Amino acid sequence: MDVELAEVRDFLAQHPPFDALPEEVLDRLPARCSLRYARRGSVVLHAGGRGDRLWVVRSGAVDITDEGRLVDRVGAGGCFGMSALVEHGPIRYDATAREDSLFITLPQADFDELARAHPEVAVFFAATHHGRIRTALGQLQQPRTGSAVFRTAVADLLRSAPVSTAPQVTIAEAARRMTEEGVSSILVMEQDRLVGILTDRDLRRRVVAAGTPTDRPVREVMTLDPVTIGSQALALEVMLEMTGRNIHHLPVVDAEGQVVGLVTTTDLVRLERSNPVYLVTDLAKARDVDAVVGLAERIPRIVEQLVSEDATAEDVGRVATALTDAVTVRVLELAEAELGPAPAPWAWVALGSAAREELTLRGDQDHAMVLADEADPEDPWWGAVAGRVTDALEACGLERCDGDVMATNPRWRKRVHDWQVQFARWAHEPQPDAVLWAAIFYDMRAVHGDAELVRRLREEVVARGARSDLLLAHLAGQAARMRPPIGFFRGFVLEDAGEHRDTLDIKRGISAIVQLARVHALRAGATALPTGARLAAARARGVLPVESAVDLADAHELMSYLRLQHQVAQVRDGRRPDNHLDPESLSSLDRRHLRDAFQIVRQAQHGLSTRLPQVT
Repeated sequence: MDVELAEVRDFLAQHPPFDALPEEVLDRLPARCSLRYARRGSVVLHAGGRGDRLWVVRSGAVDITDEGRLVDRVGAGGCFGMSALVEHGPIRYDATAREDSLFITLPQADFDELARAHPEVAVFFAATHHGRIRTALGQLQQPRTGSAVFRTAVADLLRSAPVSTAPQVTIAEAARRMTEEGVSSILVMEQDRLVGILTDRDLRRRVVAAGTPTDRPVREVMTLDPVTIGSQALALEVMLEMTGRNIHHLPVVDAEGQVVGLVTTTDLVRLERSNPVYLVTDLAKARDVDAVVGLAERIPRIVEQLVSEDATAEDVGRVATALTDAVTVRVLELAEAELGPAPAPWAWVALGSAAREELTLRGDQDHAMVLADEADPEDPWWGAVAGRVTDALEACGLERCDGDVMATNPRWRKRVHDWQVQFARWAHEPQPDAVLWAAIFYDMRAVHGDAELVRRLREEVVARGARSDLLLAHLAGQAARMRPPIGFFRGFVLEDAGEHRDTLDIKRGISAIVQLARVHALRAGATALPTGARLAAARARGVLPVESAVDLADAHELMSYLRLQHQVAQVRDGRRPDNHLDPESLSSLDRRHLRDAFQIVRQAQHGLSTRLPQVT
């Protein structure tokens, strides 16, 4: 293979879908290709013309336009002219060289032969952004069934380092250590080697019942050379081992035989109790805030379990929100029990992602109060409850809102009439700050109290907002300015400074869809809150084209799912979860799917800007 052909082969091998072809196919492909050059500003393809070849940008860039409107900009490694090639029909769009450009082209006949031999090539080019993302979701989310003990590795059960002691330590000292650490067994180690285990049962049978002096060394009463299990074994294997040997504690060792933890029958029971239903039941029985805080520590584990079972991001968000709601409700009930009943009908409302039922492992508090019109907003009861609940939620891991959008702020404790006046002001005199507040408070959901107050309020303010062209235009402008993290050349826009340098802020893409869905739902007069439900309502009422609604919903699910996987991995590593993905940690397919998702967002933003009047 000469130098030029080898260079073409190496280039194609770096870009989809050619990167998935067998080596021998890649070796033969360059001989069928030809190179073409276009000067800046020259038209490479004309809409309506005949497409007879696939075009791959080797260097430079091409603008794809539809009657003068920019549809896409293709950089190095990108392809164009695909639809005409796959459909054997006319070219749909104009393609103009944005700069001096070099192309690799593959004739129709050779493309057809390649597609017949490797159908994935045809599928790649035939699929729309939506089709590729739907396929990606199908590959990422393979629902798994059965008990958690069939799926969970022993390593995932380990919550802390094992408690250990030396064989010469006295029985009394070992028992005291077990009590201090709150454990039912202690490993006996000698020069980093496991030589025994002392359990509560050993203490009862071999010390108390046998009358053994507690100043004797542990080695005299411990269980020698205990059975161990590898960290990669399944929880099911642990269960079988414990049942078969009638033991309740099993040391866990790594591939080198080093002890890394201890698993107990309690861990297995807790594993099955990771079902969210158990936690909600336990929360309802919690006697004080400390008990609620302790139970809330199980929420990340449940989210982690759901992600490992490949639940959809939408389902995970609903479960995480339901659990957070249960925590909030119980804390509110405890506060009411302490302070007495509310002085008037009222409702505690969640805002933002909690209102949309889209919580993840990273979030802060956003909440407010809706009071009946006969209530006195100055009554100290409201502030007392808000303070107790906010403190408790913070103890449960939910950070306070940096913008002080919380019920502890008297500004966000209003009577129904006052909320109506506030929304009317935002709708008819929207300043930049007002648009921000409107976007936050249109996402409002009752969590506790009189939900009817909130239902009537939202129906009225949504109807008012749908009639305000000015507010819609401002919200649309805000949605259009929330740019997804992708450049015109379809490369990711990364953070360039700070602790998240060279990472991809996926929340920007997710937030853009959330804002688009909010505007379209408001245009449709729909009171739905979840992003998917808002897109569906806008589609059903003819405000948003079916294809656009489906594309945006799938893009939202894909980005949210990848974010959850990222956050779960961080929690497993003992790190604080965030929204910043390392592009290098993503597979080439995941990066391709994210680019498709971001492109869908950009097209939807452009479509919205053409439907609504612009404001300055």
